[in-house]
Amino acid sequence: MGSLALAVSLLVLFWGAHVSALTTVPPYAGRTIFSPPSSYLVPRTLYARTVLIPQDGADQNVLLATWENYSPEPPHVWFSIFRSVDLGQTWSPLSNVTDTQNGWGMRYQPFLYELTEAIGGFPAGTILCAGNSIPTNLSNTQIDVYASLDKGRTWKFASHVAAGGEAEPDNGLTPVWEPFIMTFNHQLVLFYSDQRDPLHGQKLRHAHQVTTNLLTWGAVVTDVAYPTFTDRPGMTTIAGLPNGQFIITYEYGGTGGFEIFYRLSSSPLTFNEAIGLVIQAVTGETPTSSPNVAWTPHGGVNGTIIVSANSHVGVFTNTALAAPGSPWTYVVANGTRSYAREVRVLPTNSQIMLTGGGTLGGTTNSVTGTILQL
Repeated sequence: MGSLALAVSLLVLFWGAHVSALTTVPPYAGRTIFSPPSSYLVPRTLYARTVLIPQDGADQNVLLATWENYSPEPPHVWFSIFRSVDLGQTWSPLSNVTDTQNGWGMRYQPFLYELTEAIGGFPAGTILCAGNSIPTNLSNTQIDVYASLDKGRTWKFASHVAAGGEAEPDNGLTPVWEPFIMTFNHQLVLFYSDQRDPLHGQKLRHAHQVTTNLLTWGAVVTDVAYPTFTDRPGMTTIAGLPNGQFIITYEYGGTGGFEIFYRLSSSPLTFNEAIGLVIQAVTGETPTSSPNVAWTPHGGVNGTIIVSANSHVGVFTNTALAAPGSPWTYVVANGTRSYAREVRVLPTNSQIMLTGGGTLGGTTNSVTGTILQL
């Protein structure tokens, strides 16, 4: 066999060994994505996020995962990127997102997103990783965005978004937290929690740019703010609904227990004009702390809204587009609670993946995934 034919044959064998067209797998609970070495500092890992990539070369339905690493310093911390071609049943390390701009490390609250359309010089299919770059002494916060043109294998710095003060969640300090990215009307919108307004201990704001270059960002706009300084709404996640509306979930400290609230709007840029509504299941369960929301077309004409919270192992669902007064159902799940646990809708739309990096205060945290059949 000639050298060219041999190379082609080997390439076919390589891709063939990795082709994945899985759309469903048997449900599983607490499958390990990453177990940190004993040298990692408490809480070891936290705040996991994923992205589902429909196509990566010959591979289909590829999952990437990342999380906060609490590795010893120096060197600086980073966001690990792991890859799965079997819907989370097995994982392998792919790359790291490292701080190339501030000399601090990528420390808190990573978020993964695949561009659905070209933004400036970044084509559709580009993978973005937004996160909080923070020095070891926690003296500054800086939400930065990195981009990958090869589905997460390599990364380059794209832009600074928002800069804040000390990385402590105390009223009166000025950090920025918890980026969340979505596309709306050919704009890339980055939402985050903001403590920089002296009138609010914390409020939700978003910075956005029109489709120019993913390098510069527009003015800061308020999404959710309450008049009482100490109320601290935070931790934005958003999902689009089939009736043209959007749902935002956030934790609200004004009740004393950080219950999960939501708002509905015809535009994700105007949530501040909407009314906040608390989530409570018809059986009495009330979710609290670090929500995450997703929508799937599965479950009837309106599909199903799914909300995860730190307070419960299961999830909260609504099949009435979260209309005011409509019922929420608590769905029992296996697995574990997790701070800022993510809900990811899988290809069949009837399964979701719950991905977590462990609990606040946990001493033996690891990154795990659970698949729940709806």
